[in-house]
Amino acid sequence: MSKFAQDLRLNRSELEGATEFLPAKKTLPTLREAVQECRGCDLYRYATQAIAGEGSASSIIVFVGEQPGDEEDHQGRPFVGPAGRLFDRALEEAGIDRSQVYVTNAVKHFKFEERGKRRIHKKPSASEARACQPWLEAEIEAIKPEILVCLGATAAQSVFGADYRVTKERGNFVKHRWAPNATSTMHPSAILRAPDEQRAIEYQRLVDDLKNVKKLAGKLR
Repeated sequence: MSKFAQDLRLNRSELEGATEFLPAKKTLPTLREAVQECRGCDLYRYATQAIAGEGSASSIIVFVGEQPGDEEDHQGRPFVGPAGRLFDRALEEAGIDRSQVYVTNAVKHFKFEERGKRRIHKKPSASEARACQPWLEAEIEAIKPEILVCLGATAAQSVFGADYRVTKERGNFVKHRWAPNATSTMHPSAILRAPDEQRAIEYQRLVDDLKNVKKLAGKLR
């Protein structure tokens, strides 16, 4: 392919997002493979790799975070860094087995800024989240969960729209075209950034929200 054709393809993909990069057969394995070739926005240029979701394909619960972090970008798995370890602890306290749920992100590539040798998380833009939404929708369609839980504002606004506010709506379950029961809670990374005196309070609120998810899941089984 000529550079001119490549540039045309890139310009078109920037307008259409990830749609043209989706595989014809949208299963979790084919999506996981195809996402590595996505050029739907510029984030692929800087990240090590795209990070697809992982977990049970038959789960009734899907958790959606914001984007991969530095450790996720290197390891190729979602929620394995500091926020992921806090999330795992909260899941355990709530009685939710992570191996029995599906965990993914609204944006599949790590967005960051360099500070010396460190790569510091940078919030994805609304246009980057929109460009990546076809991947998220395809994952959710492949699983068909009963419960969809958004972790943090980027994920929640990708699912519910730009006017959605986690601070006002967290813990409230509503019907969504992607799942009969959709809700939101705080992202674990926000808890890690909270002041010391507030961190324990916010962590317990997260656990309480997850306990409500567990309770609802028990009723649906």
